[in-house]
Amino acid sequence: MIQRRFNFIRSFSGSSVPVQGPSTTPSTTNIVQCNHKIQQLTQFGRVAEACQVFNSMCQRDPISWNSMISGFTQYGLLHEAQAFFNAFQGKNVRTWTILLSGYAKHGMLDKARMVFESMPERNVVSWNAMISGYIQNGHLKQARELFDQMPERNIASWNSMITGYCHSGIMSVARELFDQMKERSCVSWMAVISGYVAINDFLEAWTVSLMMLRSGMVPDQGLFVVVLSAAIGLNKFRLVESLRTTSTKMGYEGHVFVGTSILNAYSRNGSLDHAVKFFETMPERNDYSWTTMIAVLSQCGRLDDAISLYDRATEKGVATRTAMMTAYAQHGKLSKARQIFDEIPNPNVVTWNAMVAAYAQNGMLEEAKTMFSRIPLRNSASWAAMISGLVQSGQSTEALKLFAELHRSGTSINHSSFTSALFACANAGDEGIGQQIHSLTIKTRCHSNSFIGNGLISMYAKCKNIEDTSQDFSIMRVTDCASRNPVIRGLSDFHILQEARKVFDNMPIRDVVSWTAIISAYEQAGQVDTALKLFLEMLAIGMKPNALTVTSVLSACGCHGATRLGEQIHVLIHKLGLNSYLFLCNALLTMYFKCGSLDGLRIFEKMPDRDIVTWNAVLAGCAQNGLGKEAVRIFEQMQANGVSPNEISFLGILCACSHAGLVENGWLYFNSMEQDYAITPSVHHYTCMVDLLGRVGRLNDAASLVENMPLEPDSAIWKALLGACSIHRDNKLGQKVAEKLLKMGKQRSGTYVLLSNMYASQGMWEKVQEIRELMKHRGVTKEPAVSWVQIKNKVHYFQIGDKRHDEIEEINSKLKDLYRNFKATGYVPDTNFVLHDVEEEQKQDELLHHSEKLAVVYGIMRTPSGSPIQILKNLRICGDCHSFMKFVSQINQRKIIIRDGNRFHHFQDGFCSCGDHW
Repeated sequence: MIQRRFNFIRSFSGSSVPVQGPSTTPSTTNIVQCNHKIQQLTQFGRVAEACQVFNSMCQRDPISWNSMISGFTQYGLLHEAQAFFNAFQGKNVRTWTILLSGYAKHGMLDKARMVFESMPERNVVSWNAMISGYIQNGHLKQARELFDQMPERNIASWNSMITGYCHSGIMSVARELFDQMKERSCVSWMAVISGYVAINDFLEAWTVSLMMLRSGMVPDQGLFVVVLSAAIGLNKFRLVESLRTTSTKMGYEGHVFVGTSILNAYSRNGSLDHAVKFFETMPERNDYSWTTMIAVLSQCGRLDDAISLYDRATEKGVATRTAMMTAYAQHGKLSKARQIFDEIPNPNVVTWNAMVAAYAQNGMLEEAKTMFSRIPLRNSASWAAMISGLVQSGQSTEALKLFAELHRSGTSINHSSFTSALFACANAGDEGIGQQIHSLTIKTRCHSNSFIGNGLISMYAKCKNIEDTSQDFSIMRVTDCASRNPVIRGLSDFHILQEARKVFDNMPIRDVVSWTAIISAYEQAGQVDTALKLFLEMLAIGMKPNALTVTSVLSACGCHGATRLGEQIHVLIHKLGLNSYLFLCNALLTMYFKCGSLDGLRIFEKMPDRDIVTWNAVLAGCAQNGLGKEAVRIFEQMQANGVSPNEISFLGILCACSHAGLVENGWLYFNSMEQDYAITPSVHHYTCMVDLLGRVGRLNDAASLVENMPLEPDSAIWKALLGACSIHRDNKLGQKVAEKLLKMGKQRSGTYVLLSNMYASQGMWEKVQEIRELMKHRGVTKEPAVSWVQIKNKVHYFQIGDKRHDEIEEINSKLKDLYRNFKATGYVPDTNFVLHDVEEEQKQDELLHHSEKLAVVYGIMRTPSGSPIQILKNLRICGDCHSFMKFVSQINQRKIIIRDGNRFHHFQDGFCSCGDHW
């Protein structure tokens, strides 16, 4: 439309505009007034009217021409600007510089350089204009070449180059130039300090801030806020307090802009009480002040306080409403969030984006997609919110399709979208698309951003391209916390834990993400002792864990059976205000169940919000702990609440039925999968049913189910059937199943051991020897049975016939005493579980020294009378030890909890929770 309004101007092209007017010469005052009018009109985009004023002037001076050329360049009308430039006979250095700047501003660098080279004379402003053009368009090399050629420079010259390097993250060169400056302005300090903040090098940002304050430079409000950002990044409360005092001396604290930044600093440093107190004393508050306070209260789990503050807000602007909407969404209250959204008469794009993110982050992707499609005018953040939501929900392929659509739309791609797309490639293992996105980041000059660099590292690491991972890490200009943390995760994914630890140990500054990454690495590698030790070190130095850290540690506690530490972390969760995070509550109840503690049920009953993960976790927990009837009750409650079970839900309930011998319930749920929920049973569901039938001795039914299932049976299902054959001593069927497993080429020792046990139970010692020779020939080794018990924060390990424990003689003596007492009350050792060709007395002696028996006796010796004893074992408990534990629980009046390789056994008053379906 603007273009059409200026068609008449094109007549100037190729012709001269008369400089001399009529014979009557207007006064200088009239020229000045007209020039002022032209400048006003062009400033507000009314260029057509400015042209009319210009054409009506009888005489014009250089200011008239320069004002018009400047007006054209400002709005991209470069053809018209060039026409006026050509027509103007009295060009001066300013005229040339205006045209040069116009071409440079709109990315036409070749034309800008042509103008620059054609200038009859240049001043420092001309040089600065050309350099700024190069910098604004990402051509740092050409800008630096020109900078080095300058005959003279002013502060603006230095500031342009320094700002260019800072925006590109090349802080070493920016700092080198900065140190060479003889005179610095607020812009100089702002560029360098904000540059360091941008790459998260907060320590250097603070160092430069101190240099500035000591030099006598008085920062303006904007620069003061950047200095505050450096203090926030260092997570040093005393620095924030010091800057607050400084702001008072400078008279800034009363300014809402600075006050809100101080409020944000308190909030970011975790000083919630100080933030609340400061907010209440602020002389002036704006929409952002209310927004900040509502957001931080929500993030700290104080939703009720956030709601109360929202209700107090005198004017609820769009930003304040958006903050409250986001707070509700963070706590899973989507209906409340949507209610606020619907109350906003004219939601802006930020509000639309927040609602998209709210749905996406809560797994409601269809709602997020609908909201995304309704956004009147999307910006780059809209796309980023939707792409990020898809990635977080595990829909990496969909995320990459949407990213491709974003690229085709012509909308600029922000750093968040690039980062999410790279993580999508990492999750999908698609290095090819990842490399294309890598190329696109280079073309758009985004690759030097630390977050995108981290995404590249993660992508190449997860795609098992360690060479490119190392290369990306080595070329990153600043290897800060943000860049090292993905390397730790990537190396741990490669199981190169030692290298990951080196990266962690060499970090000059570690943030909570660094600690979380290394703790998670050790936890995932099964080295839970080290993971827990690192967590305690983290707490000892005063570093506050976040929800993800705690989740990893809870997982480690569950794997290690560290109930007491898990209970302490439970208390810590409440102290840190993290108890409102649903995923953390899910991890907490899972930890309790994995530790054999029925407090998992208590956590479940008290949870105000539940998702499908919650229901699945409690079903799995009940299955692990032999709570079959509880699992059935909860599954029925789940259905009554309108929550549709998924494949994992059915695995949990079928496993629970299996461990409790609930055959009828098991068949009912198995058949319900397809009939009621259109879920086709997988091989894992069939395995649960085979295990269920096998545990109750219905071996023929189990074998028939395997033979007639529509899927190809895997090794797990045959192993379940083999285990049942071993327990119920069906050697004929067991040998057939074992042979199938051996033909499948599986190198795990379990199959060989079970088959050897069957032969041994029949006295077929030659066959036993054949199996042992076969294992030796194939390089298969039997995993030794290990049991461990935690006494006073120390873990004690035992193996069969252990001689290494410091108190083994006392343990053996106590064990023999118990053995004699139990035999007197009816306990009969089941020597069928000693699979060696030896005398009966020797068999009983070997049974006596099984690892779990040693562990339980040590627990009796070193824990208070009547207190429960928890034992963990890496392999399945044998039948004799199972009987022995029932006698211990009855005669010694102890609750014994044993977690073996399959499940938990809760022994109390002579009974086991498994109902002897072990």
